[in-house]
Amino acid sequence: MTQGPRLVAYVGSYGCAPGAAGGGIYAFDAAPDGSSLTQLSRVSEPKEAGYLVYAPQTRTLYAVDERKTDGRGPVEPPAAVHAFGVDGVTGELTLLNTQLAPGPRPTFLDYDAVSRSLVCANHGDFQHVEKVRCLPDGSWSTEYVYDDSTVLLYGLETDGSIGALRDLHVFEGQGKDPNFSPQNGGHAQSSPHAHCAVIDPSGRFVLVCDKGTDRIHTFRLGDRLELVSTLQMEPETGARHVAFDPSGRLAFATLEFASELAALAFDPETGAFTLLDRISTIVTDPGRINEPAEVRVHHHSGRIYVNNRGEDSLAWFAFEDGRLVWQGAVPLARSIHPGLAARSFTFDPTGSFVLVADRSAHVVRSYAVDARTGALTWQTQAQVPDPAVIAFAQLW
Repeated sequence: MTQGPRLVAYVGSYGCAPGAAGGGIYAFDAAPDGSSLTQLSRVSEPKEAGYLVYAPQTRTLYAVDERKTDGRGPVEPPAAVHAFGVDGVTGELTLLNTQLAPGPRPTFLDYDAVSRSLVCANHGDFQHVEKVRCLPDGSWSTEYVYDDSTVLLYGLETDGSIGALRDLHVFEGQGKDPNFSPQNGGHAQSSPHAHCAVIDPSGRFVLVCDKGTDRIHTFRLGDRLELVSTLQMEPETGARHVAFDPSGRLAFATLEFASELAALAFDPETGAFTLLDRISTIVTDPGRINEPAEVRVHHHSGRIYVNNRGEDSLAWFAFEDGRLVWQGAVPLARSIHPGLAARSFTFDPTGSFVLVADRSAHVVRSYAVDARTGALTWQTQAQVPDPAVIAFAQLW
């Protein structure tokens, strides 16, 4: 039995794509400085564990099953969110319960302990259904119907299990279609695609980036979701993820299609955003499409980190005198395409190191973080098939 605190890194992985060997959630014992990663255990479900978040108050790990529900059966399990109890000594996971997630491809989770709320962004798929319609003049035509994209609000029980669905918002509209992105043959903005649902530091608002309509929506968080503000970005920018700095008054968003990072002022009273600056997430042309994904703010240095898919790097930036400044980057494995690349990264609770889910290399990489400069130094790595996301739990 391990004595004293234990730092466990949970790695969600993909297992449904042709040739995928992963799936489920892997647990690793992480050294306090990130210099070693030792596998402890694994649960095989959910098969498409594309996002995780840990609630230390109840020792609960929440996971999505990032699927499109099969409407004919289902033959496979439906899109869902899962709650796992975490053993305080071993870190082993025990399934508490599962709730359905209306809307294809649940892709992001966040929670608020005070209001006992869990929010989930459902991206929707890129598929469409062609419907034959008779027009008023008697002629015939076709209509293309796309998946809904949603944000979900669940209650949480005192034991950490997921309660009833309190509210659901279905997004509407589209961006420029077709656009220059190769996603879905240029039709990546033919319908909404919510890619994150982030609760602000005050716990009052939920921020949802919809890359399909180039919008960042703000909802007031309560028993229901009340839309209070929307920031319309420029066409073909594709807001994907947003992260706050420690003050809660600054936020940073990755613009997937524009390959940019945006700095935003946030009004904690109204929930409104104001654009301050934008900068390319890369400094040289990689010779192919680049699409940034995750963004996180280092809570000690205030530096902003972004992973690039195309340039295949983890880059860091400073925000100085109202401007974003690129400061450095480390290379990652060459991506197959932006959807098969290093998908995300996570800092440990102390901020001394960062783990990267480098999917195309099937490894989780550990880098030490220089608190003064923000620079990253490679330390170690562990094999994980098709890693997607990492969440830390500090156990005692």
